[in-house]
Amino acid sequence: MRGPRADVMVRKHVYYKGDVQGVGFRYTTTRIAKHYQISGYVKNMSDGRVEVVVEGAESEVKVFLEDVADTMKRYVRDRRIIDEPCSGEFSNFDIRF
Repeated sequence: MRGPRADVMVRKHVYYKGDVQGVGFRYTTTRIAKHYQISGYVKNMSDGRVEVVVEGAESEVKVFLEDVADTMKRYVRDRRIIDEPCSGEFSNFDIRF
């Protein structure tokens, strides 16, 4: 009999569109990230979107993104999630400028 399956490490590149700048999106996302074992960043983009790159165990990333979506739902009109290869390049989750 096998033990529980270890979570696969994943990377998600997410673009949020809507009224997502000037509403504390980056700071809220960073605060939420502290509750999860994830790494990456959140950044305002020049076209008005917010970009999030997150890496971690699949279950942690999934719940983190659900938490962000639920907390910021009044500001988000559209969200695009792209799966990418996990790089392990981040040591924490922070805001990029």
